[in-house]
Amino acid sequence: MKKIAITLAFVCMFASPALFAQAADSTPEAPNASAHAAKRVQHRVKHLTSALSLTTAQQAQVTTILTNAVASHSTASASMKTAHTNLQNAIHSNDAAAMEQAANSLGAMGAQKTLARAKTEAAIYQTLTPEQQAKMAQLETQGHHGKHGF
Repeated sequence: MKKIAITLAFVCMFASPALFAQAADSTPEAPNASAHAAKRVQHRVKHLTSALSLTTAQQAQVTTILTNAVASHSTASASMKTAHTNLQNAIHSNDAAAMEQAANSLGAMGAQKTLARAKTEAAIYQTLTPEQQAKMAQLETQGHHGKHGF
């Protein structure tokens, strides 16, 4: 029981902020959610272009990569929201088995989202020239990257 409580605490601590931060952007009820996501993609491409001098072709590739990532992220966020609701229901009904299942689901989904972010970053990195890759690595070591990578 103590192991479950510790696991649950860690999952809630790490998953909840990300879930609530993304909920407004990914819910169907959110007005202009797709417009907001498109602006985020556009902003990131602009930032990368400024920092790394992306070519027009690279900008198009990065835009496609990020647009696909946003679509995948929206689906994953909806699944995480459902799993979080299941966890809350299990907590309220004091159902240890359901808590463990929901916590494990949230942990697995968090790992999947982390992997998806890493794959997105890798795909972007592969579009860069060796000089741009070196500049990106330099900026990363100086702490000039965002929460989810450069």
